[in-house]
Amino acid sequence: MMSVSVISLLGLIGWSILLTFLVVMVRGKSLLAGTTNFAQDGSDLPGFAQRVTRAHGNSLENLAIPAALILYGVATNQSAVTDGLAMFVLVARIGQSLVHLASAAFPAVLLRATLFVVQIVIWIIWSLNFYGG
Repeated sequence: MMSVSVISLLGLIGWSILLTFLVVMVRGKSLLAGTTNFAQDGSDLPGFAQRVTRAHGNSLENLAIPAALILYGVATNQSAVTDGLAMFVLVARIGQSLVHLASAAFPAVLLRATLFVVQIVIWIIWSLNFYGG
């Protein structure tokens, strides 16, 4: 049976794969429309497509830290350190991406930032618990 941490890790990976698929879809649509420009940050795309590109990049940029912490816990037989908050990290990550996809308005940016801070605080808690344990 998989630990909650491993399930969360698979969820983080799966979410990144889903966002990758969305990027392929919006980029494919753009290519079919004859657009040959490509900006990695999505600035060459309109509205939603640009937000998809940035949500995808953001998800990948912030996958390494929770993945490394969860894998460390599994490798050192300390999954209990990450199990309690692992699903909160996954929910906060998905929530952050969904808000990113929905809007770039200031209140949405504040909500995204809040969800990101939740993740950072959990990563710090995990790190300290590994260090102290």
